[in-house]
Amino acid sequence: MQFKDLYRTARSPVLSIEIFPPKTEKGRAHLEKEIAQLLRHPVGFVSVTYGAGGSTRENTLSLAKQIRDQYGVTTVPHFTCVGASRSSILEFANRAIAEGAENMVALRGDPPKGQKTFIPAADGFRYAYQLVAFLKTHYGDKLSLAVAGYPEGHVETRDLATSIEHLKMKVEAGADLVITQLFYDNADFFRFREMAVKAGITVPIVPGLLPITKYSQIHRITQLCGAKIPKDLTKVLLAYDDGSPDQQMAGIAAAIDQAGELLENDVPGIHIFTLNNSFATAHMVEALGHYFR
Repeated sequence: MQFKDLYRTARSPVLSIEIFPPKTEKGRAHLEKEIAQLLRHPVGFVSVTYGAGGSTRENTLSLAKQIRDQYGVTTVPHFTCVGASRSSILEFANRAIAEGAENMVALRGDPPKGQKTFIPAADGFRYAYQLVAFLKTHYGDKLSLAVAGYPEGHVETRDLATSIEHLKMKVEAGADLVITQLFYDNADFFRFREMAVKAGITVPIVPGLLPITKYSQIHRITQLCGAKIPKDLTKVLLAYDDGSPDQQMAGIAAAIDQAGELLENDVPGIHIFTLNNSFATAHMVEALGHYFR
């Protein structure tokens, strides 16, 4: 089912999850067990990322097809502009559609390691809205597209109003759904949503959540993407050893509270960045499952 139909017809908020292709056979075996656990829950779709510069692009499509065929769930490949020419974009999209994809997450992507600024590939695109427009021109209604939103502003564009303008360009180019970057203060999301609606953005805006089960790991991620962990949450988490069971449960409890408040305030769904681990996601869904029935 396409994004535009999924959220339009849903009778309750949509639960969706994000995974990434493992790099090793051990990782693949682990993910297969995790997927089986995750898909015990009413998941609307599974999005599948790929590595920097498209380094796991082939694995993204094969993993998306495998999960779609095995479980009958909608799977959604990601695609970024990093290292991608127009011909490689069409090659990827053609294969994705041939294998059953109806949706795609269209992103600019982060500059490869060692580059301070984003440099488009030859015959490629500098901005995500250009990728969206290109895909819509070639595929029309064959693909429903999701794009990223940044509740705290993009790391390269800290002004939130400017980030909203860029988001509107992506939606006007043809995006049907906005999935936000991770955030830990719901006030940031509510402000972002209000500004987006005032700017005329009418597509569903879905909060993306990453439960903190190891503080040092998520702190590194937030430093890279420009998000922040509130001081009070940091204090709670740092009361425990890094990655310890107690810290994991404190982080999961915070994620449950965060998601619960969002779900009480009319979000169309929750998108959980699982990091290929079902532990936190399972706890969240068990606590919040009544929202997703």
